[in-house]
Amino acid sequence: MATSQLFQPITLDGLTLPNRIIIAPMCQYSAEDGRTTGWHTIHLGQLALSGAGMLIIEATAVEPAGRISPADLGLWSDETERALAETLAQVRTYSTMPIALQIAHAGRKASTAVPWEGGAQIAPDAGGWQTRAPSALPFDPSENPPVALTVADLTELREAFADTARRAARAGIDAIEIHAAHGYLLHQFLSPLSNRRADAYGGSLENRLRFPLEVFDAVRAAFPAGKPVGVRVSATDWVEGGWTLEETIALAEALKARGCAFIHVSSGALSLDQKIPVGPGYQVPLARAIKAATGLPTIAVGLITEPEQAETIVVSGDADMIGLARGILYDPRWPWHAAARLGQKIKAAPQYLRAAPHQAADLFKVV
Repeated sequence: MATSQLFQPITLDGLTLPNRIIIAPMCQYSAEDGRTTGWHTIHLGQLALSGAGMLIIEATAVEPAGRISPADLGLWSDETERALAETLAQVRTYSTMPIALQIAHAGRKASTAVPWEGGAQIAPDAGGWQTRAPSALPFDPSENPPVALTVADLTELREAFADTARRAARAGIDAIEIHAAHGYLLHQFLSPLSNRRADAYGGSLENRLRFPLEVFDAVRAAFPAGKPVGVRVSATDWVEGGWTLEETIALAEALKARGCAFIHVSSGALSLDQKIPVGPGYQVPLARAIKAATGLPTIAVGLITEPEQAETIVVSGDADMIGLARGILYDPRWPWHAAARLGQKIKAAPQYLRAAPHQAADLFKVV
């Protein structure tokens, strides 16, 4: 069989991935006071045996108030750092897969119930906490509005992101993805729908980019050289008057100039008024446009379900990598199955070598 581009290695900064399949961050809502639990060991352990090129751990809050829910993962203290390091040690006993961490702050979308309990905002007097955001505008008009962040608050938050990056490095994380998508804090600064500030952090595109770029600079300076730092973006709000693809390209160009190693392209989730044309690969054109304009290594994500579809995205140059989220929860061996369909070999733990099907008897190579 011809060589598959999906299964070719790629180097991001100083980190080489064995293939172009990325496990995208997926919140598990299973932490205890920000600490990883046995669930994370099981969840991350099975994904780390999937044969993907890199595993990105779920959105991890830089401070307690930055959690989406009280059960979110965090990395803001010695206790949360110790728990993450122990979980990584367990996973790495059996897997050599590169592991990244998405670091995040939920802003006005914080303090909510876990999804299987409805996901509604938890008010401060009901066990939640007061949210903070660029402007005092709630995500949902029915919610308790956030408090607008002061310039002094922004200084503290930049240092919180940098401190989380330092803790991630000590815990053994290989790469960082800064979460600037899906309506969370950094996306809230970018979009004119959520950022109505009249100071240096609001108004013009240059001003709305300012805080996310400051956070990137702080994280890049805090994380070891040679280890990649990338950014997850929502390339459009899918709302008239909101954040646009053209503005995302401007952000990506500024990030590239600062040493950004990759950009992970999603969309939406900032406004209840969004109108998303959902369909197979519906976000791939956004990734294509950003890659074409900037040349940044790009991850495409969103209803990419079939190996041939993923291969076409990479071969055509629409993106350098593809991200799997819900699809790999449904099928944790998706990379195995893709390799079999595309006639490629893939790494597998020796305990699993007997699992190769008859029609793909030479599928596996030992981890």
